[in-house]
Amino acid sequence: MTKLQDKVAIITGGAGGIGSGMAKAMAKEGAIVAIVDLNEEMGLATEAELQKYSPKSFFIKANLMEHANLKNIVKTVVEKCGKIDILVNNAHVSKQVPLEDTTQEHLDLSFGTSFYPTFYLMQAALPYLKETKGNIINFASGAGLDGHKTQGAYAAAKEAIRGLSRVAANEWGEFGINVNIISPLAYTPGVEAWSKAQPEYYEQVRKQVPLGRFGDVEQDIGRAAVFLASADSSYITGQTIMVDGGSIMLH
Repeated sequence: MTKLQDKVAIITGGAGGIGSGMAKAMAKEGAIVAIVDLNEEMGLATEAELQKYSPKSFFIKANLMEHANLKNIVKTVVEKCGKIDILVNNAHVSKQVPLEDTTQEHLDLSFGTSFYPTFYLMQAALPYLKETKGNIINFASGAGLDGHKTQGAYAAAKEAIRGLSRVAANEWGEFGINVNIISPLAYTPGVEAWSKAQPEYYEQVRKQVPLGRFGDVEQDIGRAAVFLASADSSYITGQTIMVDGGSIMLH
């Protein structure tokens, strides 16, 4: 399994959940993975796990809200690895509140941890992605596509990322850079906690998924990310890929 042999990938929010699932899937395909996260304990634990498959993979502790410092993430990876092939903007923090109660603070948290880091990291990585004809994978959500209640700040940031990704796909296609978006439904630690706290509601939601289950962070979301990061997807760009068991079927 070497679809990504010696490719260098950056994954934000890579210490746990979907981020760590993608990191493991890519490391097992031969990629050197730099996981970026604020949680040092989880980050170092994931780093150790990744190094079983990809010894040069490593953890970078960073606060994505410190936008002026984001270019240092790219600088660190290039200094260590000499290049960047794959940029995955996965990190996002937000709070669920009704629109009427949404404050500037809620918007700043949602956009500050996702949209702005996505934008600035794409800019910073561009010169290196031009050299490698690399791949960018950004993240959307069914919350934005369907307009889920109490998800105003989160949905707005996710849809802004989709718009940004389409512009980048159009502008950067001439450089051989592919820009795509994953909209996932996954059994993350957060979903696991919810399933235990509200088992009846969880079962109700699960049964509405055409494939009858939440996705596995590595085998489902991670493998889709491997596909989008590999030569297998070289003629796909500007697309939102629904990795959600059929929950939302785009027209």
